[in-house]
Amino acid sequence: MVRWCTASLLSFTLFALASADSFENTAIVRTVELGGSLVQVTTTFAVKALEANSKVYTVALSDAEKQTASWLEARVKGQPNVLEVADRGPDSKFAVPFQHTVSFLIFYSGVHLLDISLPQPLGLNASTNIVLETIQTHATYPWPERASQQDPQGLKYKTDLLVLSPYRTAVQRTKIRSPSPSVHSYTTPENVGDFTLDAPVTKSGATITYGPYNNIAPSANEKFISKHQQPVFIHYDYEYPVLQIPKLKRAAEISHWGANLNIQDDIHLRNAGPALKGHFSRLEHQTQTFYKRSAPHVIPGLTLHLPAGIRNAYYYDLNGNVSTSRLRTAPSVPKNAQANQYSLLELRPRYPIMGGWNYSFTLGWDSPLADSASVDKTTGKYIVQVPVWTPIPASVVNEAEVKIILPEGATDVEFATPFPAVSSAMSTHITYLDTVGRPTITLHFKDLTERHAQPIFVSYNVPLSAHLKKPIAVAVAFFSVFAFALITRRIDLRIHKN
Repeated sequence: MVRWCTASLLSFTLFALASADSFENTAIVRTVELGGSLVQVTTTFAVKALEANSKVYTVALSDAEKQTASWLEARVKGQPNVLEVADRGPDSKFAVPFQHTVSFLIFYSGVHLLDISLPQPLGLNASTNIVLETIQTHATYPWPERASQQDPQGLKYKTDLLVLSPYRTAVQRTKIRSPSPSVHSYTTPENVGDFTLDAPVTKSGATITYGPYNNIAPSANEKFISKHQQPVFIHYDYEYPVLQIPKLKRAAEISHWGANLNIQDDIHLRNAGPALKGHFSRLEHQTQTFYKRSAPHVIPGLTLHLPAGIRNAYYYDLNGNVSTSRLRTAPSVPKNAQANQYSLLELRPRYPIMGGWNYSFTLGWDSPLADSASVDKTTGKYIVQVPVWTPIPASVVNEAEVKIILPEGATDVEFATPFPAVSSAMSTHITYLDTVGRPTITLHFKDLTERHAQPIFVSYNVPLSAHLKKPIAVAVAFFSVFAFALITRRIDLRIHKN
């Protein structure tokens, strides 16, 4: 067994060394768009094939990048189609296929490898540009950690200086763009004389550029990381609230009798900006609101884009109904059509949400089932689209639970998620006028962004007997009441008769 493992490790190591010679990076440009809860990173790899029929290009992510990246897509520059990406790591959380190769994890200690399948094999010395886009969550933190109502809001961001790659790189640079030119500090790298003789970092307005760094050896290995890799910190001002949703519970109930899809969200909102220093001053807040110079770390309200065609919207918190809201609905959009219109909901909580404060509320609405349901003509099964969540702009959902309640008596239940769920389970939900309960799908997700606002497809059958259960139950209930009334009218409970 030991001999087999040694031979396997040696063969995979030799294969990894050989694959490192299949491409060369003529240039790597990484662009980091700083934000609040979300940071968008776009890395463009200009690659040249060193072998004929080269089809699989490998990119590397460090441990920190893997932990913070909640969304990942790869494309050929200028083409709209998304490329297939296979994660070799054991705990993939991206919307990519799963592949597990132990030897690569041993060879690339601390590095996670992703295989990108090119649309067409590259010939010898042929080149192409691959664009890797990731959205990072929980990559920034407030600095200083506490601020008064008059203070600005500062955030810090940490990243690695060099872009890791299993291939040799001719030149690479990293551009970090702040939302405003107000950058308090940034790291000046040290010991980079092996890669450049010029200034290792430059600043122009709101953009900080690290590089260009030249002639970088294959860096997706522990030796290179320990010798050359170093962290980079950026301290900048952010003029908008930092929104986080620690917990979101969505319940989507499908009703065939009412031809209705009811969606209800229980949202726990948190202002993840610097915690409020001192006491809250209502006078100071009203003064800032009057002069339209509200502090950046205050959440006065929210604006949500809800689906078109909704009705009976409701919004309440722990104290009851909240009347400070405004809804402008749009007519329903035909199924499978371009949804270029939406209902606009403006929410205003009972109190301004300061840094470090929480606010829990419930939001729900009804929509016609025909807007999201269809019937498969070949199998006769119903197919319903249920969105994972309705995004709050520039926010991240730490944990989400999506519960889809199907009609009573539904059979042959199947579902497909747009990206892998952390867990899934089937259960039974019982409510009024139910006899045996309704099948329920419960899904759990983590670190959701606006890119994750995609539909879950649920298919099921509802036989005729299931459709008749509800009227039969109602009829039995009415007859039971009438029978009870008839019986009670004929019972004489008086002690003495007239």
